[in-house]
Amino acid sequence: MSVPAVRSRKHQDEPGLLRFLTCGSVDDGKSTLIGRLLYESKLLYADQLTALRADSSRYGTRGAELDFALLVDGLAAEREQGITIDVAYRFFATGDRRFIVADTPGHEQYTRNMVTGASNADAAVILLDARKGMLTQTRRHTILVALLGIRHVALAVNKLDLLDYSRTVFDDISLRYRAFAAELGITEVTCIPMSAVEGTNVVTTSDRTPWYEGPALLEWLESVPIHEAEQADPARFLVQWVNRPHDGFRGFSGRVLRGSLRTGDEVHVLPGGRKSKVERITTMAGDLPGAVRGSSVTVVLADEVDVSRGSVLAAGEPAEVADAFQAHVVWLDEHELLPGRRYLAKFGASTVGFSVDRPKHRLDVDTGARLPAKTLAAGEIGVANVHLDRPVAAEPYRTCRDLGSFIVLDRLSNRTVGAGMIDFPLRRSANVRWQAVTVDKRARVARNGHRPCVVWFTGLSGAGKSTIADLVEKALHARGVHTFLLDGDNIRQGLNSDLGFTDADRVENIRRTAEVSALLVDAGLVVLVSFISPFRAERELARGLVERDEFCEVYVDTPLEEARRRDPKGLYAKARRGDLANFTGIDSPYEPPVEPEVWLDTTTLSPDSAAEQVLVKLRAMGVLDGH
Repeated sequence: MSVPAVRSRKHQDEPGLLRFLTCGSVDDGKSTLIGRLLYESKLLYADQLTALRADSSRYGTRGAELDFALLVDGLAAEREQGITIDVAYRFFATGDRRFIVADTPGHEQYTRNMVTGASNADAAVILLDARKGMLTQTRRHTILVALLGIRHVALAVNKLDLLDYSRTVFDDISLRYRAFAAELGITEVTCIPMSAVEGTNVVTTSDRTPWYEGPALLEWLESVPIHEAEQADPARFLVQWVNRPHDGFRGFSGRVLRGSLRTGDEVHVLPGGRKSKVERITTMAGDLPGAVRGSSVTVVLADEVDVSRGSVLAAGEPAEVADAFQAHVVWLDEHELLPGRRYLAKFGASTVGFSVDRPKHRLDVDTGARLPAKTLAAGEIGVANVHLDRPVAAEPYRTCRDLGSFIVLDRLSNRTVGAGMIDFPLRRSANVRWQAVTVDKRARVARNGHRPCVVWFTGLSGAGKSTIADLVEKALHARGVHTFLLDGDNIRQGLNSDLGFTDADRVENIRRTAEVSALLVDAGLVVLVSFISPFRAERELARGLVERDEFCEVYVDTPLEEARRRDPKGLYAKARRGDLANFTGIDSPYEPPVEPEVWLDTTTLSPDSAAEQVLVKLRAMGVLDGH
């Protein structure tokens, strides 16, 4: 019988492979260093050298000499400007070890690219220009390296040739940097005096620095311990595919994230907690007695248990299963994080609904200080509680990077907007459970004699939402329908009195109102909600909190100029004078519904006619059955 399997990826993370990144400020020489490292190690092919000579004559800054930075700076914009923009990955090998190096950008606006390069690195080489000493970007990158759990750091004090290889300058920089790194918990720092242009202490130690007794950079890279204790750690296996080509075989293909998994090991299937034993571990090359960290294999269990994509097989002490965590969140999108907004997040192979509370603090990556924050802008890092719509198996980032990290996706566009590192699960995740009640929504609906529903009125200020909503409630009440009207201005008098009108506050305003409206639907009421509610994402959040046929979106469509002309509260006049910031339609966007259940053009409809159209729709939805 043929056994379907997957090709082993053991070579990707075996002890002979080191992933490291280079980072530092602009023009500190990162790309030149990597190019020199490849050249001096005789790791370039003839065609690469030919291309380098041609590029050096066209783009180079070294005259007739080779410009080694051009080996790595692959983008046209990088070559023309002489800077690194994207993360450039290069593979090379020596007789003792193989390497994947991530050359990351130095400009502040590309900090998120640096975070990308550091996310899988085991070591970091931080460059600085000896003439400039420690700069803001040096501190910034060191803080990020510490945050991302990298503990093996080399400080390459570059361009020391321009200071006649001054030992005094090198010692002073080394002392200052070691003290700064120690404050961040980085105690293993190797400082190397260097000239990437001249190749000093890049591959072998140089007689230009006779006072230096440490290793050259390549020697240090070949000696960095990799995954020192991880083989003894409890195994964690991420299921990426249920491998069942026919009735005679059912295996689970995926990757060993941590530790070493062996046949006969007892494992917990997470989430869920069911136990089984590993009966077989197989690849395309045949069965294996075990699989180490980084191996991609197919696991066959001894029992028929429920395992699906995203499940984790955990040997030893099981990983945490929770739906809420404290995490460090790195925001990557040009649009700020909006606490309370529903996003998506990928945890391993699982995609789940995701939201973030208001940050507890923001990390100043220049100084390490904790600053107050309501939200996070592009490139900022904060600490916040995050919530999922279902439990996942996870561990703190410092314990297991793969199970302790996640990426955040925009729910509508699916673009990556953030990333995160789990600190610990929240107790409420284990201690708070939904309490079953005897009198439920079905009983309340039967008592009321009609179906519940959220009727959500949205539109610009002055469109007539409150007027129409009031007329609809009046008509429903006259028919004996149990109703409640949530008006934006009224809710801001009490429940939401602490919120302003920034985008983040608007999101929280609607989130709270959506939760209240869902509770009132559970009480069996027809809930009329009259809010500008400018963002589609939050209106979709409100829709998702109730049953599919319990939500009716009403778009009260009024052109901006007409709303300005009406201006019943004088708000547009204040906004035009600059006395009212973040006003929808003026300096804050409004995202109109795409397919609302009811579309009201108030330039042609009277309030009574508009209300009647809403009632007709509610009747068609069965909300008014029996009334």
